[in-house]
Amino acid sequence: MGRMQHSARRVTPKWFSLMDKVHPERTLLAAYSRVAANDGAAGVDHVSVSMFEDRLEANLQDLSDDLRTGSYRPQAIRRHYIPKPGSQEQRPLGIPTVRDRVVQTALRLVLEPIFERDFATHSYGFRPGQGCKDGLRRVEERLKAGYTHVVDADLKSYFDTIPHDRLLALVAQKVSDGKVLKLIDAFLHQGVLDGLAEWTPEQGTPQGAVISPLLSNIYLDPLDHLMAGSGFAMVRYADDFVILCRSAEDAARALETVQEWTASAGLTLHPTKTRVIDATTESFDFLGYRFEGGTRRPRPKSLEKFKESVRAKTKRTSGESLSMIIATLNPTLRGWFEYFKHSHKWTFERLDGWLRMRLRSLLRRRNRQKGRGRGIDHQHWPNAFFADQGLFSLKRAHELARQSSLR
Repeated sequence: MGRMQHSARRVTPKWFSLMDKVHPERTLLAAYSRVAANDGAAGVDHVSVSMFEDRLEANLQDLSDDLRTGSYRPQAIRRHYIPKPGSQEQRPLGIPTVRDRVVQTALRLVLEPIFERDFATHSYGFRPGQGCKDGLRRVEERLKAGYTHVVDADLKSYFDTIPHDRLLALVAQKVSDGKVLKLIDAFLHQGVLDGLAEWTPEQGTPQGAVISPLLSNIYLDPLDHLMAGSGFAMVRYADDFVILCRSAEDAARALETVQEWTASAGLTLHPTKTRVIDATTESFDFLGYRFEGGTRRPRPKSLEKFKESVRAKTKRTSGESLSMIIATLNPTLRGWFEYFKHSHKWTFERLDGWLRMRLRSLLRRRNRQKGRGRGIDHQHWPNAFFADQGLFSLKRAHELARQSSLR
């Protein structure tokens, strides 16, 4: 793909010619396929994925020409807010236009293999072949091996505070193609349209942008290697990470190392959310789970998010048939179970009871009765009734999963 530069200490590829890998229409078509699979909302130009596809060949040719000639300019990002689970706060998301999402995806397709080869093994977020379950499995292994003193770290507003100049300098350590660096810089400085207000960010990578996860991993990669080189067992997923140590003294040293690095990198550890705990007597949350006393279960925010979704599908005022409600509910239950199936068994029995209570309350309403389903309702609509109706049982699914793992 390009010529290489060598350092005295180790061979480090340096890529001088990359834009010619980004702008070909075949690369843009592969990028568009990924954008189309994710669908997503229209950006500031109001062009949806389906509208872009109506003129796909012409749109890709235009993008290719603009990238090749250097005339491509990203449009503003549309700011959209979504509620934070279990909180009154709202999380800002940036929605780029479809054309910009295609270019960012093409850029990521070219850049990702270059940086992937040197990323640390304990980084699991937004990486090919890695995921939340891999990170959770690593945490479980370390805890069982006696690494029970945990640095539970929280980077304050990480995506919004990454310094542009330092990020670009890190990218430039491996990429010398000026056109590619200029394109990344243009994405970092995209205008943000929030209602009628528009501004240009001076730092950070926009949450919601296709290229942001890769850039965020690039910026934290030096921390990953620093911790690994110092002998600390760190597990990171994007900006969420824990460091598992054998002693309180090791944990204190690990935290001090992270504090020094983040300060030098222009980042901030959250003063109240970053702490050192003894996992044998205290709990910590990671990737939706709460680790406590040798077990794990959904953290309260994850549980509340799940319940909010179920409540929306089981309103007492629903006019749909019970079979239709269950058919709508089951995919949510299966998806949630697939991620949280490693929770303590009590989790599933209690949630099954709560789910049936919701449905009994709905049936009471249809019988012109008030209040929640309880007492005599268990005789009118026993557990077996809901099983016969096809309701997915979390408890039964957990039992089957355990039996399968023991074989």
